Amino acid sequence: MMEKPLSLYELNGLVSAVIETTLNKEYWVEAELSEVREVRGHCFMELVQKDENTHTPVAKASAKCWKSTWMLVKPYFERVTGQVMHAGMKVLLRVYANFHEAYGFSWIVTDINPEYTMGDLARRRLAIIRQLKEEGVYDLQRELRLPLFAQRIAVISSEGAAGYGDFCHQLENNGYGFQFDVTLFPAVMQGEQVEDSIVCALDSINTRIDDFDVVVIIRGGGATSDLSGFDTLCLAENVANFPLPIITGIGHERDESILDMVSHTRVKTPTAAASFLIDHLATVQRHLDDVRQQLVTTVLGRLDAERLRINKLGTQIPLLATEVLRHEEVRLGRMKVLVEQAVGMGLQKRESDLKQLRLQLKSTAESALQSQVSRLRELKLKVQQLDPERMLHYGYSITMKGGRVVRDASALADGDELLTKLAKGNITSIVKIE
Repeated sequence: MMEKPLSLYELNGLVSAVIETTLNKEYWVEAELSEVREVRGHCFMELVQKDENTHTPVAKASAKCWKSTWMLVKPYFERVTGQVMHAGMKVLLRVYANFHEAYGFSWIVTDINPEYTMGDLARRRLAIIRQLKEEGVYDLQRELRLPLFAQRIAVISSEGAAGYGDFCHQLENNGYGFQFDVTLFPAVMQGEQVEDSIVCALDSINTRIDDFDVVVIIRGGGATSDLSGFDTLCLAENVANFPLPIITGIGHERDESILDMVSHTRVKTPTAAASFLIDHLATVQRHLDDVRQQLVTTVLGRLDAERLRINKLGTQIPLLATEVLRHEEVRLGRMKVLVEQAVGMGLQKRESDLKQLRLQLKSTAESALQSQVSRLRELKLKVQQLDPERMLHYGYSITMKGGRVVRDASALADGDELLTKLAKGNITSIVKIE
């Protein structure tokens, strides 16, 4: 016959008895936290083990740390590691098996070894730092030069955080009267959203890159142990490659976070970040004051030197003037002699030229006169040969009308009186036209 069936509670009781009998001691177990939550002072954890190659889960389990134990191990763990327990963290837990008839199986945590987690965190940090150096970005921020007048400041911080208020107050009330222009880019500064939130703020600043001189990442008002978000590869790469100098003031005393390592300048607190900016500007002002004083000293020294040189030249001017006048008198005397010699030689040459011209003119005039006399004689002969009186002796006559020689018979009219002149005597006649 069939055995009497067991109730679920009875079956779970058997399982509980077996576990208590066979697993009656505590064990140290390595696991990764996939979930951590606190409920009424108790801590509930989900544990997972992943394949090293595929990173897929190969084992899962639930674990609980009761309030009485959690109140002791939690502060010690956070103090040693500087971290709160969070998903993705590897832990070494001391546990014992527990099977409750109503709630099922779970591991009960009695202790947590922070040294194990410290080693794992250190290995992760070293791996990230090694990758940053291999990428050649680890020192990029420190190669940037902080602007001399770093007064336009982009701040990444929690909106309304006390640290941001302290930072602004420190800048506004500086003892030098410097003016700073601060723009806040709100971000989550603790918890799992730190990385995405800060990267988003950096992207927003990058769209207005020409409006700022420097970026300040500050954190205040949160638990100093919750710093895991500042030790990620993605955030470190974004900060290292950012084109503006980044100053970090996370507000913790432990070893530097990776964010601190890759930033341009790391200070401890938000007020220290403000003091750094004020001191930087004060250093620039002192340098400018020194340069200004050096310039004034140099100019005054040069003026004194030039004044002495001018005074020295002033005492030399009378001597130089006398020497110049004497030199010019000698030069003018020489020039006078040369001018007189030149004038005398010129006059002599002109007299010689005039004598020569006089002789040439006389010879030319006499020759021209003789030529004209000969020509006049020839003209006289021609005139004599052409004289009408002389032609009359050859039998020619001259007929005139009214004192004018008649050359054309058609010009005569009937009754005109003509005078004909002969070699010996004159004839008067009247024209009769038939």
